[in-house]
Amino acid sequence: MQGLTSVNIRQRLLQLYQRLLVDICGDRLVAQALQSKPLKSEKIVLLASGKAAASMARGAVQVLGNRIVDARVITKEGHCRGLEEETGIRCLQAGHPLPDARSLAAGQELLEWLPGLPTGVTLLVLTSGGTSALVEVLPLTTSLETLVRLNQWLLGSGLDIHAMNRIRRSVSCIKGGGLLAYVPPMVLVEHLILSDVPGDNLAIIGSGLFVAMETECNADTQTGSEVLPDWLRVMQQAARGCRAWQAKNLFSHQVNHQIIASNRLACQRLRELAMEMGLDEVHLHRQPLAGAAWLQGRTIAHYLRKQAPTGLHIWGGETTVVLPSRPGRGGRNQHLALAAAQELAGTEHISLLTVATDGSDGPTDDAGAIVDGGTLRRGQAEGLDAGFALQQADSGHFLEASGDLVSSGVTGTNLMDIVLAFKEV
Repeated sequence: MQGLTSVNIRQRLLQLYQRLLVDICGDRLVAQALQSKPLKSEKIVLLASGKAAASMARGAVQVLGNRIVDARVITKEGHCRGLEEETGIRCLQAGHPLPDARSLAAGQELLEWLPGLPTGVTLLVLTSGGTSALVEVLPLTTSLETLVRLNQWLLGSGLDIHAMNRIRRSVSCIKGGGLLAYVPPMVLVEHLILSDVPGDNLAIIGSGLFVAMETECNADTQTGSEVLPDWLRVMQQAARGCRAWQAKNLFSHQVNHQIIASNRLACQRLRELAMEMGLDEVHLHRQPLAGAAWLQGRTIAHYLRKQAPTGLHIWGGETTVVLPSRPGRGGRNQHLALAAAQELAGTEHISLLTVATDGSDGPTDDAGAIVDGGTLRRGQAEGLDAGFALQQADSGHFLEASGDLVSSGVTGTNLMDIVLAFKEV
């Protein structure tokens, strides 16, 4: 890519992202997994949940066909994408990132459906990120309004996904393996997972609906330096009854868990794709992205300006954003991108793309952004201030004005976020 214009560099970075999405799409990954390790049972019941659920279900249908005798798919609104019409599989849509009444309805449907599974079938569970919000069963004394309040608090807290999902498990009647209590003991469970969690902890991905754990009746009231509010402790107390009942039924099931893709795999595939595209200077940074998005953005941009060798640089992971009381438009990738743009202002040889692999950065329809040394100038020419936008968690409006937002639509996968940066000679 030496000698290319900044416009062409941006196009190449976007091409890399698009090519990656093809390779890590849920249908392809599930089909590959089922072909390499075939299921023995002739009768399969399918349950897919998460933002990539419909795509993953399609992959299962491609391989298993009529062996699937019953199925449920639970996904984000707009993500069914014709699945019911094409396959006849029941596809439920629910709220994300905030749960809604449909999330509770989906959870209740599972409680009524799973106990009736016949002996001799295999339950094929396909899990992807987003499951925590999309399906839920609450104690009788916990309201939907309280659940929404909890998730609003979590999303703006700056806590990482491990801390958030530990808390979500502690207030739920089905998370932390609780859903297993409703599966007949003689039903084998095969669990294929797309990991959107750093470290690929099975109990954290989707809050572990099918990952049996000890009861969390004594769930921590403190996470790191964050002391949990009293109303949240009341929610945890309310969940103790259902958690204690389920604990007696969680460990009699045979469950085979398999992570079929992760952010690490996505980054490795990006490196391979870049080399296939003719790049001979590719630097894969193996330390996962974590912590404050604004700090990561500035740190990466400073490194690119001052220390980084030329060529393509790849990072992956998931950052956090502490939200003000009335946040604007944006997500963690847009926040990171705008912070990086501040550091890159005036440079002519660096472009940086940061995107969500699921195509949805925060509560927006944008995947992220691609910035360079002219981003700040273009946004300022439209009368906007980058510092104020970051303070208000309103990076999306600035990046829209500067022409740097990236939209991909629904991608059919969910493997956290990636950052691609190219530094010219």
